[in-house]
Amino acid sequence: MSAAQELAVRTRRAAFNRAIAAGDAEAIAPILARDCVMVTGSDSAVISGRMAQVKVWRREFAQADRMVYVRTPESVTVSPVEPIAMEHGRWQGTSAGPSASGTYVAKWRQLGGEWVIEAEIFATLA
Repeated sequence: MSAAQELAVRTRRAAFNRAIAAGDAEAIAPILARDCVMVTGSDSAVISGRMAQVKVWRREFAQADRMVYVRTPESVTVSPVEPIAMEHGRWQGTSAGPSASGTYVAKWRQLGGEWVIEAEIFATLA
């Protein structure tokens, strides 16, 4: 397990968080694998593919009272046998209205020297 690879995944997560805070869907796109999958936290909606997720983020960012989400990794485990990593953490969404929070897992893959998200599953707990 490489500390440098773990740091690279954490750095990509930080970039994703910054893109959400800035409302920049174009900055999110390169962090997602082409065929990535996200399962949302409350209704378990499945959003498949990079472009579908970017479209959802654009809609989210266009809302005046949008949620700002932060994902905070608690652990990142890099596989010693495959170019993949698993991230476990907590997420929080805040806005002018009610906030939400919970846990998540993300599967990352190193492609062309960059770490991209292949899958994320969120659970809303509060």
